[in-house]
Parts: sequence; C-alpha cells; structure tokens
Amino acid sequence: MPVINVGTSADPVVTRLVAEDKVVWYKKPNLRRMYIFLFLCCMGVEMTSGFDSQLINTLQYAPTFHQYLGNGRKDAKGNYAIEPGLLGFVNSCYQLGSIFAVPLAPWFAQRFGRRWSVMLGSWVMVVGAILQGFAQHVAMYIIARMILGMGILFCIVSGAALLGELGHPKERAVLTSLFNSSYFIGQITASAIAIRTPDLPGNWAWRVPSLLQICPSLLQIFTIFLVPESPRYLISQDRDDDARDVLVKYHAEGDASSLLVQAEMVQIRETIHTEKEVSRQSWWELLRSAGMRRRVLISIFLGIFTQMSGNTLLSYYSGKLFDMMGFTAEDTKTRINLANACWGFINATTLALIITRFRRRVMFMVSATSMCLVFIAMTVSLQRIQVAQDAGTTNQAAGISGLFWYFAYSPCYNLGNNALTYTYLVELWPYSHRSRGIGVQQIFGKLAGFFSTNVNSIALDAIKWIYLAIYCGWIFFELCIVYWLYPETSGRTLEELAFLFEDSSLNERTVSAVEKQIHYGDAHDVKHDEGQPVAEVKSVV
Repeated sequence: MPVINVGTSADPVVTRLVAEDKVVWYKKPNLRRMYIFLFLCCMGVEMTSGFDSQLINTLQYAPTFHQYLGNGRKDAKGNYAIEPGLLGFVNSCYQLGSIFAVPLAPWFAQRFGRRWSVMLGSWVMVVGAILQGFAQHVAMYIIARMILGMGILFCIVSGAALLGELGHPKERAVLTSLFNSSYFIGQITASAIAIRTPDLPGNWAWRVPSLLQICPSLLQIFTIFLVPESPRYLISQDRDDDARDVLVKYHAEGDASSLLVQAEMVQIRETIHTEKEVSRQSWWELLRSAGMRRRVLISIFLGIFTQMSGNTLLSYYSGKLFDMMGFTAEDTKTRINLANACWGFINATTLALIITRFRRRVMFMVSATSMCLVFIAMTVSLQRIQVAQDAGTTNQAAGISGLFWYFAYSPCYNLGNNALTYTYLVELWPYSHRSRGIGVQQIFGKLAGFFSTNVNSIALDAIKWIYLAIYCGWIFFELCIVYWLYPETSGRTLEELAFLFEDSSLNERTVSAVEKQIHYGDAHDVKHDEGQPVAEVKSVV
C-alpha cells in the first residue's frame, strides 16, 4: 500500500502534475479553440475600456464636440472649449457608473454564472453606446457614459474570473495577464478612428466614434456562449458532472482517465466545500478575519494604483500635455496618440507573455520604481519648457525629452499595474469571494479614476508642471505599500492559494484529499461530509 502524503500548506499537488505535461497549448485542439473564443469575448472586455479612454481623449480634438456639449463656450484663445470642471466630470462619469454597479455585479456572477454576467454587461453597454452617439445635450451624454460604466463592471468582474477559472493551470497566469493588454487594441482602434473623424461634417465628428463603442460589446455578445462555463462555478452549484466534462474536454483533450482532471476535480471541490464551511457568502465576510481584511486592503490599493499612477493624466489629457511640450497641431497630436497606443500594445503584450516567469511582488516593485523615475524625468522636462516660455524663448530639446519620457512611461506602468493586476487578484482571492474581491478592486479603482480624472483637468490648468511632481511622491508611496503589504503568489494553482493567509490545516485538508485521489482511486470515491475529514476513502485499490 502506498504511503499517503498529507502535504503541507505549500504542497503543490496539481502543480506537480501540470509540470509533467510537456505538450504546448497550441498543439491541443480543444484547448486552442477555447483560448481563441476566450480572447474574443473576455479580452474584448478590456478592448471596450481601452476604446473608451482613448475615445474621450481624442474627442477633445474635435471642435464640434466642445461646441455642442459646451453650449458654445469659448476659452481665452477663442476656441470652443467645455468648462474644465464639466469636462472632467464628462470624462469621469464612466467610472461613476461602475461604482453604482459594484453591489450587484459580484452577486449576479455568483448567482447566474460568469457567462450570463458578461452577456448582461455587454447588452447594457450596447444601450449606453447608442445613447451616447445620439445624445442631445451634455446631461444625456453623461447618463450614457454612466450606463456604459455600469455595463463594463459586470464584464470585468466575470471576464477576469472566467479567464482564470477556465484556463489550463500552465497558461492561467499568462491569460489573466493578457486580459489587460487587450485594452490597447481598443485604444489603437479609437486612436485610428480619431485621425479622420474630426474632419466629418457637423456633430458626426464626435457622434460616429461614440456609436462605434458598440463594436467590442457586440463581439462579446456573439462569442460568450462559445466558451464553457467556469468549472468552479459549476461545482459550486453541485453540477460536478458538467464541471468534469469541461475539464476533461479542455484540460485533458477528452481523456476521461486523466489523472490531472481527477486531481483538479477533487482539489476544486474540496476547496470550495472548505470555503463554505469556514465562511458565509456575504460582503461582511470580507472583514471577518485578519486574512480576509488583508486581501481587502491589497485589493483596495490595487484598484487605486491602477488609476492614480499618472496613467489617467497621460490617457485622458494627453492633448494638454502635448501642448505643454510644444506639439500643438491637432494632426500631430492624433498621430502621437496612435503611435503611443501601438507602442503600449506591443510592450503590454510582450510583458504579459513573459512577466509570469518572474515573482509577482518583485515585478510590482520594479514597476513602481521605474514609473517614479520616469515621472521625475518628465516633470523636469516640463519645468524646463516653462522656464523657457517665461523667458520668451522655446526649449525644443526639453519638449522632445518630455515626449520621450511620455512614451517610456508605458512599459513601466504595464509591467505591474497592467500585466499583473488581474493575475494577482485571481490568485489572491478564493473562489467563494473572488467576484467580491474583484468588485472591491473595481470600486476603489473607479473611485480613484473618478477623483483623478476630475482633478487632473483642473490641477493641470492651475499649476501645470508642478502637478506632475505630486505624482512623483505618490508613486513612491505605492512602492512602499507594495514592499510592506503584497505577498508572493507565483507558482501555485488557485486552490493551492485559496487559504494563503489562513490556518495551514485548511490547505492540508485539500492536499490530503488530492493525494488520496492520486493514490487510491476514482474521484467519485472522495466525498465531502460535514463532521468528518474532508476526504474519506470509501474504497481502497
């Protein structure tokens, strides 16, 4: 009789089995097909976000946008211009809509599944895009953007979870890292559209791009049911056979006797059952224990840092920054935007493909350090430009330097806040609270985005380059938080991370169940029974 290894909290049972699989994903037909549809529907979620951020930025290049929504207001130079405070609110109400959806989106994902949540969010965004394109006044435009923000939250919460829960353990981290890189596909599309649409007659210069925001949502609607439901959701609904069918088809290419699938089934089921034993399904549960409170705190900072690391300033107000650098022609600015979006896509995708080979915590610290240095350099460049202007001259070298550092910021940000955010979130939270955990990150991210987008417009007008110096100090604060608070999560499956901050005995129970499955028999022989050990062997081979 073989000896049972009951394991430890760090014993990577399924990880050991995954390491024995040497076949790459693109040589597995079923897995390859699923990944294609996952890209189209789940990656499309962030395409919508990227399209929106660049859309509202490039629309500011169209005079008719300012004329129509600003009621004909003109600035000191005689150009049509929406009042800065109102412009900030128009930009940020997308985040405000997401905030309103936070209490509902995680519940809907847990109750009706990941796919239906993406479907609902996509239809909500279709409605929002139509209203946005045919807005008759600024209030209607704001409401339309809030509706878009509500829809995107449903899609982000479930799309990120679906990628992590459906992906093969070998590729899961890469898939969740690529989730954010698809943001730049939407950004590139919006930037390319903006090259020609400002020349359209009348209000179509801004209506056409606004209506085209419907396209990523339609892509999600047509493809979401071409991917299977999360096996973890299915098991949580006592649909074990359906979950096993998904794992057999996509993780074992139809091999029902796969040891990996049997081990995954036991690990997922026992982890979810154990989570149900030790926790209640409520928002208050997130504050019950020290471990959960730490997860909440990390998720809060993840949300804030993704929106307040200077990225909203560079994304939503690049036109003003380009003016400060000396690049004032609208045609020039639209092309710089397009080039930066393409550059962002290249470096974000490259980083997403390689970043998971490194330790998560270290990469977050490298990202924060490099962002801080880049912002210092950009601040100095803009300060020298201002000094030259005050002296009645121009400093072209400082302008080129500022533009260089503007482009340099992209890989520094993407290294951590883009490539690792959803990978880290999915790893940080156990299944039973994963939707709520992503919801926490989203609400604080959207609050931070709402705040910074409103403040950026006013502060940049008021104190110009000095405003960038504030970001230098803030990003250094981010580095300190990462160093003191973030744990390491690399090299484990989701179930092996489920009790990262909890009693190690909870992990040992799941590990013991998986080991018994490996050594003693069919997955159906490992049952969960309250009052008994989590894994009980009914028959011994």
